[in-house]
Amino acid sequence: MTTRRTRPAPRPPEGTPPPAELARQARAVLADAVRIAHWAAGGTGPGSAPLAAQALERAAAALELSPAQVRAGWDRARLAGLVEIHGTTARPGWRLRAWDRDDSAVLRGWVALFDAWSLVHASPEGVEATAVAEAIEAVPQVLSLLQLSAGPVTVPALLDLLGQRVAELHEERCEVPYGPQERPVPAGERSDGLNALLLDWALEGLASVGALTLGAGHATLTPLGNWAVWVKLEQICVAAQSPAGNIEQSAADMLLGCARLTPGPARAEYRAWLAARTVGSAVAELLAVARGEDALLRGLAFEALRVVGAPAEPVVRSVVTEAPLRPYALLWLAEYEGTDPDDAQDVLSREEATWLWVDTAAAVADHGETGLLVRHLDSAVQGTVPALLEEVRAVGHPRTVQVLVALAAAHPDPALAKAVRRAAFQVHTGGV
Repeated sequence: MTTRRTRPAPRPPEGTPPPAELARQARAVLADAVRIAHWAAGGTGPGSAPLAAQALERAAAALELSPAQVRAGWDRARLAGLVEIHGTTARPGWRLRAWDRDDSAVLRGWVALFDAWSLVHASPEGVEATAVAEAIEAVPQVLSLLQLSAGPVTVPALLDLLGQRVAELHEERCEVPYGPQERPVPAGERSDGLNALLLDWALEGLASVGALTLGAGHATLTPLGNWAVWVKLEQICVAAQSPAGNIEQSAADMLLGCARLTPGPARAEYRAWLAARTVGSAVAELLAVARGEDALLRGLAFEALRVVGAPAEPVVRSVVTEAPLRPYALLWLAEYEGTDPDDAQDVLSREEATWLWVDTAAAVADHGETGLLVRHLDSAVQGTVPALLEEVRAVGHPRTVQVLVALAAAHPDPALAKAVRRAAFQVHTGGV
């Protein structure tokens, strides 16, 4: 038996405004985006993701904003999850519906915009994409310095840090030139001007989303920016203190390690594992596990994706066409959009619900106790065993035979077990 030291709940830095005040500031930053989101969700036909020209003119006239303001607000609304695009139709995102009453939804929406600052502010023309990507990767260190300084930091100090971080990235890649080379130009001589240009771009982009303010030769985090950077630093600390020690494991091993945890500790473990990775790579790894043969890991992968939240939404939405993942993705999206988890099953068709029942039964058969498999019968939507067997046979799940054989072996009712075994044989032989 082991004892774990519980880490006390972290407190924001002294002087951080309360959540209600932070949410008020976030609402102010996104005020135009919210207005445009309400307008777009009102059935006015906004067109495709880049706002269509005619819709741009209509929105500018209706909202008394310039076309540039409308275009910027539209991009922010999409990035903050205030609107969702389905084909050529815009509909309100769940955050827009909760905007006036839920401060946490507001703050999550602003953080999504903060994370997307490099998409809000167009990168300098004529600069290679690699250099831009390096600057984006170096920005967290710049933000950390601003947060730790708790006040204005001069641009030269930020430029020096950016240059150091970019040099470290080059060294980490261990780039070895091939073939005859001209005398290398010292990195400082070659990149000072470029780094200065990219730093200016990054600071302007962060200022445009309300994360910092720019003065004469210095930059200062806003209360919102200071809070957001502190939150991300805390996530790193949580990751370093992964309760069950799964932070360095692959997604599959991490999920298996969480399989017998109760929901609260499991979510803490997911958060720690996610905080140690970029969102994109973590989501990709979880979905790769979900596409595997282990049904238990499939369900757990989507539980971990619930912790990811908004950044996972586009990717989850993209897998609804994959039959094995479709029921899980539909339930995830329903809960993400505000449906009560107890009612989320209603979004599944009868066939999808039956597929999910078989998949869950496969997870129980592989990893659970026989009693759980018998009790799993009660969760079937069919209501009767004969109806369930008929629809299970028709749904075509690859684990149908194994599930039915395991259920027949576990069920205490001989007559029912016989009917289940007969169904398993018929599926196996292709009979009717």
